[in-house]
Amino acid sequence: MAPTPRRLVQFALLEPGLLRLRHRHLRWARGECPDLSYTDPPIARYDALLIYVVVVQIAFVALKQETWRELGVICAFHLIGLALEVFKVHTGSWAYPDAGVVRVGGVPVFSGFMYASVGSYICQAFRRLDLHVGGFRWWPVSLLAVAAYLNFFTHHVIIDLRWVIAAGFLITLWGSAVHFTVGGERYWMPTTVAFILIGGFLWLAENLATALSALALPSTRPTAGTWCTPASSAAGRCSSH
Repeated sequence: MAPTPRRLVQFALLEPGLLRLRHRHLRWARGECPDLSYTDPPIARYDALLIYVVVVQIAFVALKQETWRELGVICAFHLIGLALEVFKVHTGSWAYPDAGVVRVGGVPVFSGFMYASVGSYICQAFRRLDLHVGGFRWWPVSLLAVAAYLNFFTHHVIIDLRWVIAAGFLITLWGSAVHFTVGGERYWMPTTVAFILIGGFLWLAENLATALSALALPSTRPTAGTWCTPASSAAGRCSSH
C-alpha cells in the first residue's frame, strides 16, 4: 500500500517520539546542556554526567517508557560502545581529558550511553511501529556485521574495508523488506533503503553537530597532536590529527 500524505506526516511525527527518550542523554553526552566547567560542582563533570544518565535510565524503566528486556539491549549497546571507546582512546583517535573517577581503561563510563541511545531507538522502533523484517538472510548479514566490527579495529594496521563491507550489506539485503505500522495500516520498504536512510541521517546528525560549531579550535587542554571542535571539547572528547 502506498502511504498517503497524512500517513507520511504521521510517520514523520512518530520519529521524534522514538528519539525523545534519548534526546536528553545525547544532549548531555555531547555537551549541549550547560557546561559544568563554568560552575564549581562538588564532583567531576564526567561523574556528574554518569549520575544523570543513570537516574534518567532508571526513570524510563520505572515509568514504563522502556521494558526490562529493552534495558538489557540498551546495556549491551552500552558495554559494546564502551569497549570501542577504550580501543579508540588507546589508539590515539581521541581522548577524554577532563577529570573523572568512574573510568574504564581511561574512558569515562558515561560515554557508553551515546551508543546505548542507538539501542534505545531500535527497541522503540520495533515496539511502537511493530516492525518486522522479511527475507532477512541471517548468516550472511551476521558475518558482515562481524567483519564490520573487525574492520573497526584492523583498519589501523591494514587497509580500510568499510566500503567493501557496506557493498556486501547492500547485496545481501537485496530482496529483504521492512514491514511497519503507521496509523493502524501496514506499509513496507526495502531493507536496503531503510539502512541507507538510517545511516544517512546518523551521518547528517553527527556532521551537523560539528558544522554548527563553525570551526575547529585548538584544545584548551592540549596534548601533542590533538585538537578539538567546540562540540567535541564540550563533550570532553578531543580527536587526534
